[in-house]
Amino acid sequence: MTPKQKILIVDDDNNIAELISLYLTKECFEPKIVNDGEEALQAFDTFQPNLILLDLMLPGMDGYQVCREVRHKSNVPIIMLSAKGEVFDKVLGLELGADDYIIKPFDSKELVARVKAVLRRFQVEPVTPVAPKGKYVEYPDLVINLTNYSVVYYGQTIDMPPKELELLYFLAASPNQVFTREQLLDHIWGYEYIGDTRTVDVHIKRLREKIKDHEHWSLSTVWGIGYKFEVK
Repeated sequence: MTPKQKILIVDDDNNIAELISLYLTKECFEPKIVNDGEEALQAFDTFQPNLILLDLMLPGMDGYQVCREVRHKSNVPIIMLSAKGEVFDKVLGLELGADDYIIKPFDSKELVARVKAVLRRFQVEPVTPVAPKGKYVEYPDLVINLTNYSVVYYGQTIDMPPKELELLYFLAASPNQVFTREQLLDHIWGYEYIGDTRTVDVHIKRLREKIKDHEHWSLSTVWGIGYKFEVK
């Protein structure tokens, strides 16, 4: 029997947390509820969740800080929950490493759909004997391997969340081809994702902080259109 995927629910409103737990249990997930940030970090180590549903407004350590601490040691998917619907709050959450952002109040079916969509994107393809290297692209001083979700840059492995790696791979696999933000959003985040194109800009910015332009290639902005992986 396939083990249930574990969801850590971090919310100081126990009524909401219990309701989310009920929805997820019906969908055959294994939820666990904690009510503050410090408890969330402890539960992360012991419970080892497959995904975290993280409320932003927590007593003591807030959700942004919890997200930052988790990202220092893991790429586990994080969906932020908040009553704050401002673009600034969403962008900040994504910049800190969140994989999605849901505004309260939310529909239970949408929440479950978002959880399933994020988990699908996070699942790593197994390596098979017939294709030991799997899906990868290679350029001078850069290897992006989608099979084992690794990026080797100047001989060093770079820590990178799944969607950043998928975005980099997608662009690098079609060198010099221009993609609009809408095309990238649809391909990487999928039709289930309800967000704006600024998500793409945030992830490009994070990629550029880790992968600097090379004399033979670069992540280029095509003003007014989108982005391309330019090979010189």
